[in-house]
Amino acid sequence: MEKTETKHTSLPFFGLLRLKPYLKKYRSSLFLMVFCGFWGSAMDVAIPLFQRYALNHFVGGMTLRNLPVFILIYFAAVLFTGATNYVACKMALTIEVSVNRDLRGRAFSHLQTLSFSYYNQNSVGYIHARVMSDTARIGSLVSWSLMDSVWHGAYLVGAIAVMFSINAKLALLVVSVIPILALLFSFFNRRLTKLNHEVREINSRITGNFNEGITGAKTVKSLTIEKKIIDNFRADTALYKKKSVHASAIRGLFSATMHFASSLALALVLWRGGYLAADEVGTFSLFVSYAQGMMEPVMWLVDAIYDLVTTRVNIERLTDLLAVRSDVTDTPEVIEKYGDCFNPKRENFEPIRGDIEFRDVTFRYPDGEVNVLSHFNLKIPFGSEIAIVGETGAGKSTLVNLVCRFYEPTEGKLLIDGRDAREHSQLWLHSAIGYVLQTPHLFSGTVRENLLYGNPNATDAQIMEALRTVSADEIVSKLDKGLDTDVGEGGNLLSTGEKQLLSFARALLCDPRILILDEATASVDSLTEQKIQNAMEKVIKGRTALVIAHRLSTVKNADLILVVRDGQIIERGTHKELLAAKGYYHALYTRQYEKEKTEELLA
Repeated sequence: MEKTETKHTSLPFFGLLRLKPYLKKYRSSLFLMVFCGFWGSAMDVAIPLFQRYALNHFVGGMTLRNLPVFILIYFAAVLFTGATNYVACKMALTIEVSVNRDLRGRAFSHLQTLSFSYYNQNSVGYIHARVMSDTARIGSLVSWSLMDSVWHGAYLVGAIAVMFSINAKLALLVVSVIPILALLFSFFNRRLTKLNHEVREINSRITGNFNEGITGAKTVKSLTIEKKIIDNFRADTALYKKKSVHASAIRGLFSATMHFASSLALALVLWRGGYLAADEVGTFSLFVSYAQGMMEPVMWLVDAIYDLVTTRVNIERLTDLLAVRSDVTDTPEVIEKYGDCFNPKRENFEPIRGDIEFRDVTFRYPDGEVNVLSHFNLKIPFGSEIAIVGETGAGKSTLVNLVCRFYEPTEGKLLIDGRDAREHSQLWLHSAIGYVLQTPHLFSGTVRENLLYGNPNATDAQIMEALRTVSADEIVSKLDKGLDTDVGEGGNLLSTGEKQLLSFARALLCDPRILILDEATASVDSLTEQKIQNAMEKVIKGRTALVIAHRLSTVKNADLILVVRDGQIIERGTHKELLAAKGYYHALYTRQYEKEKTEELLA
């Protein structure tokens, strides 16, 4: 689901204050960059003064007295300017790269702490833009934009100060254009900000659609909707182009007007400064140099202000992301005892038996308005197999999400081994859960690397035992490099069935006390399904198992079957009890049984 931003906060000081906590470690580097930039600018202000002295003293006075000293001082000033500019540029580059790295690291790490609800409410494209595009803009702002602003700002102030000290009337003519620039900025500011918001949001949508088009390539082709996908992509990119061109046109008009105003300053100097040329050519040259030199700083400062205006959006969105708090959190007391996901204190982890109890649980999804569970009670003793069945979209995953603490009960308690799950850390619970998804996911890397995610300390012997348990050892034996075979991005070099069996073996390697199978056989062929069914019979023993199933024939032997419809548990009992009741489960089972028999006859 694509998140659409409809309201933006008006941030004081362009949102820069929000960056303060993230820039503390760079204070010394920023100070050195600003210091060098300032002195580099000061020397650039001083160069026309050298020229004025040379013209008035050596040319106007027709003397070479003090020329060696002048050359030495001038050469030293040039060297000092070069050195300060070098240090400033080096620090700016270092700061940009470091800030990008740290902000992206913070954002990515923070994303790992957020609950499922955040990912349900925000698209991949939206999140990707926050982590990559927004951090890049901020990194550029606090490095190059800051350095350029200091340099050009200092130059502008210094040049104006020197001009007023020499000839106030002529200086007043030159700086008279600056209020015009301020008025122009005030006029264009609001429109540019609005357009920038729109462009950013369209770009996020384009990124999201692009990702979906790539990850869903098979679906697109199977549905023959290539044209529709292309049309939607072209429509978004056309809108992006339209908005971007409009913003560029406004900015171009802004820049052209600024150039005109700056050129006006030079024209005023040439007009009025002619009166000085007769007796003080050095002063005339100085004012011409400053009038010409002020054009670039004024334009750069305008660009800097524009960057502040546009980057304010990036600052707002990134800092809002970093400020998001997970719906599921551990208390400070729990973190103190058990640590967090980045710094776990595994020595304090108590063994988990696997007893689960829902005690008067009411649950509503964060973005929902209706209770999915209301005062729900259920005890799942250790070693039980609980099946959760229902039609597609019925809401079968709700109970599993609560057991895994992907969500917290709105009311009531989830008990693990007789204690509120919130009295332990999430990592404590997750370390005891083996989860096999309907759509298996493997990480880029080798087969061994993927299996070791289940147990980093597992030996090759333990890995092979897990593979044999789920009948996946044959898959590995056929691979060119065995366990060291690369699986590709997302496991795309393997079939769906192969990925599913490997993900099953990975779940077993952590020796889970609670095993969750989320329609694990729904996306595999009949042969793989039979292998998984045989494996399930072995691995479920001695564990608490929650099995989400669409195919009812696979859960006939479950200790308890929960029937879900429209997000509500409407029936519960064993297979025989539910059939005897001749309710909704009976209708589902009968319909599936008749369908399977028909398929067998037609095969």
